Amino acid sequence: MALPLLIEGLRVRRGFRTVLHDVRLRVAAGEVCGLLGPNGAGKTTTIAAALGLLVPETGHVRLFGEDPLDASDGMRARVGLVPERDGLTDWMTAADYLQYWAVLQGRPIGPEGVTALLSEVGLDASPDLLTARCSQGMRRRLAVARALVAGPELLILDEPTNGLDPRGRRRLLGLLHRLARQRGVGVLLCTHLLGDVERVCDRIAVLAAGRTVAEGPLQDLLGRGGNRYRLRLGGSVPKMALCVDSAPVRLLHQTQGEALVELGANVAPETAWRALLFAGWPIQEVRREAGGLEALYLSLTGARAEPQPAVADVTPDGDLA
Repeated sequence: MALPLLIEGLRVRRGFRTVLHDVRLRVAAGEVCGLLGPNGAGKTTTIAAALGLLVPETGHVRLFGEDPLDASDGMRARVGLVPERDGLTDWMTAADYLQYWAVLQGRPIGPEGVTALLSEVGLDASPDLLTARCSQGMRRRLAVARALVAGPELLILDEPTNGLDPRGRRRLLGLLHRLARQRGVGVLLCTHLLGDVERVCDRIAVLAAGRTVAEGPLQDLLGRGGNRYRLRLGGSVPKMALCVDSAPVRLLHQTQGEALVELGANVAPETAWRALLFAGWPIQEVRREAGGLEALYLSLTGARAEPQPAVADVTPDGDLA
């Protein structure tokens, strides 16, 4: 069975500028894939190419095995999109808007279907509220409901939690988890919130300057990204030994009796410890730190992650703790 989304070696030009150089990612059925990267890395451009809105210079994109540039209406109906800008019609109620959109999609739904969609996104108490009067968070949730009208097999979301309060974010993350686990929907989540990615994503693709710098199962990438070590020291470090620029080690933090260091790329830990011991570090114990997604993201992109708002964890059944 063809993957819902497969991108390989994608290169895209806009005018005289190459905006995507070598992008690759894949989204399988029943899987949530996070698309990460600093502002300007090419995330939204990648989504546009995935939907057939841009013509690649090289590489290829496949939606369910088909080229989106030649996609049939039936194939397009299998894809739901939540763009960064909601594009809602302001003069309709939330319920009327979903019915209107369903007709445009060739999938008319009745009042019960509308109620079910609004309930899934937490808007069941506001079916008669004009969209113009909806808060930003409510508009985001209505945009998600709109994307679910046709029962998509691939759901693409560009910054879907923008404007949502912690409760709304928690509910949306739980919905994405349920769609993947219970309905087998492939989900591509484009976001700058690393906490959301850690909670619901099975795999990630990280973009930097228009290139994929990492792609694969999240836990595998985190396992390869742990290059920080906590050292227990048997005494104070000589002042001269604090200058470790010549060693393949970067001192991140030091307290009495302990130091947190980061090894350079492709540096064997034994080489680093010998250099520090030779410099006078009284090392007694070495413990590897769990890297975490933020550490991996920083090492791959050089960009600092934005502050992460709190949200409850998603449990295995898709509910939220």
